[in-house]
Amino acid sequence: MADMDLAEKLKQFTSSWVQATKEPFTNHPTANFLRNDLKTQIAAIVKDFDDSYLINASAGAGNWANVPWLSILNPEITTRTQYGIYPVYLFRADGLGFYLSLNQGTAEPKKRLGKVEADKRAQLIKKYLLSKFPELKDWGEQTIDLNADTSLGKSYETVSITAKYYSIDTELDSESIKQDLLELLTIYKKIVVLDIDKELQQFTGINTSKNIKPINSKKPLPANLTPLSKPFLLLAGISGTGKTRFVREQAKMTGSLSDNYCLTSVRPDWHEPSDILGHISRLGSQGAEYVTTEVLQFMAKAWRAIIDADLELQIIDDRLMVSGDQAQLNNVLPYWLCLDEMNLAPVEQYFADYLSVLETREWCWDAEQFYYCCDPLLKSATIAQLSDQAKTSLRKTLGFEAEGYDNAWDLFCTHGLSLPFNLVVAGTVNMDETTHGFSRKVIDRALSFDFGEFFPNDFAHFFAPTVQHKALSYPLYSQASLNNLPAIDSTGERSIGFLQSINSVLDNSPFKLAFRALNELLLTVITSQPSDAIQLQAVWDDFLMHKVLPRIDGDYDKLAAIDRADSSNEQSLLTELAIVLEQQLADIWPNENTTDKLRPDLYRENLDGSTLYVTCRSKTKLAWMQERLQRSGFTSFWP
Repeated sequence: MADMDLAEKLKQFTSSWVQATKEPFTNHPTANFLRNDLKTQIAAIVKDFDDSYLINASAGAGNWANVPWLSILNPEITTRTQYGIYPVYLFRADGLGFYLSLNQGTAEPKKRLGKVEADKRAQLIKKYLLSKFPELKDWGEQTIDLNADTSLGKSYETVSITAKYYSIDTELDSESIKQDLLELLTIYKKIVVLDIDKELQQFTGINTSKNIKPINSKKPLPANLTPLSKPFLLLAGISGTGKTRFVREQAKMTGSLSDNYCLTSVRPDWHEPSDILGHISRLGSQGAEYVTTEVLQFMAKAWRAIIDADLELQIIDDRLMVSGDQAQLNNVLPYWLCLDEMNLAPVEQYFADYLSVLETREWCWDAEQFYYCCDPLLKSATIAQLSDQAKTSLRKTLGFEAEGYDNAWDLFCTHGLSLPFNLVVAGTVNMDETTHGFSRKVIDRALSFDFGEFFPNDFAHFFAPTVQHKALSYPLYSQASLNNLPAIDSTGERSIGFLQSINSVLDNSPFKLAFRALNELLLTVITSQPSDAIQLQAVWDDFLMHKVLPRIDGDYDKLAAIDRADSSNEQSLLTELAIVLEQQLADIWPNENTTDKLRPDLYRENLDGSTLYVTCRSKTKLAWMQERLQRSGFTSFWP
């Protein structure tokens, strides 16, 4: 198949479609042929025209689609097929041929306006564009027949603006097909300058927007998002330092507070996972019903963003798998869940299910293609206890009632609702007499931030800040690989040696690090991609603050360490750790002879986007913990 030209590939896929739909969907070669071979061939043509365009393809999500498609999206007009205008190859359900159509996304308008108003709006857009660009009439036909038997398949027919049909019973020519595509792309590019709803109002005298998401209103993601190594953050600091505000600002940098942000106040009486994920109630007269929470609803909202980005859901080895490519992933926002005052209740109890499922996340990359899966938080066995009426109610409450979510909902019912990869949980933490401490089970699964060290309050620049936070995003890896390590540590040996030196101090203590810590250190190196020794040591420095020092607490007896050079000299484990780190972090560890050693800040930058340099964080923190131990006889990482 690799030697086929474009016409042969289109004909091959179209002619094999009907038979393919009679066979199991998962990993079917015909579906893979559309997603890979055919998509790659079309992408090569489109990228020569404009390399910013996005190319998506779908043969279904978990089950066969009635009408498979391959879309081409101008990100200045739309980044999703749920709304906006875009060229798309639509393949007839009976396999007799296919169309190249200038079509419209209808799912989002229907959710905002209702079906009747959305259909009316689509017809007005069609009429307006045919009037505005007469070449569209000359280029193709204004009606199409996909032989569709589902409402979603039929919706492509009614909103098609113009289209060309290719029958597989005729001789197809690759050069002609390519020329047709380039002609349509040329016309399509003119549409970017239009404010469709404003133009429609002038054209018809009718306001068609009614708070519909404008065609070209999608906020572009920041160019340099910083992926996290874990999607669970603990933001620790004294009250009033801006921990909750930090999470809000992160959400606003990539979206808006109404779209991708949820604030949940933790209650002191939370002790069960049901307090955060919901539960089945049998108190009503209708039998078992599921009582949801705002956390579960927000998790479902994050899932809808994944589905709306045209990422594919399928079942592989009896697990729900999400797949797509880097271009599609670039359009999926991080969804920020802020658990305010997280440790007012014992985290190990009410958050137990999340902490366990968090460790089952699996990312797999094959060049630009990715696969993601995770065990379910809301299990299929729980959903199975509900009546059909209760399931319908749950579906509506979770926001999956639209037709475009039919396949996804079926998969959730049979395989559970797992942790969406774009969900970032940030818990704000205060340590006082009203709160609970953290076990190592929690600390090991989180990225801990001493907020005052990472994001200090600078009173001198209150009115005119000189630094800004970097935009953070969800992780893209779950297991470190040699293929992804930067040149400065291409084999991982430098980072492994660093961790071994730390363990030489922590050996025979409850603070010793294991494989999970090593994997997360390497993931942090992969995510940060340091290019020199100072940047690599900056990564190690932050890793100490995130994963190592938060584990260490206790009194003199617990933190006692024997000086290996002089066994009669008993000293603090913190002191011995500082001695080792002075060697391991030699390029950034200031001492009495060199006090000007600085390292790059990985989470903040100057307002002009230039690198911000700061002092070694772990040195400052270790000194603070040691001084606290000497002063009160007990110490811990937490402020």
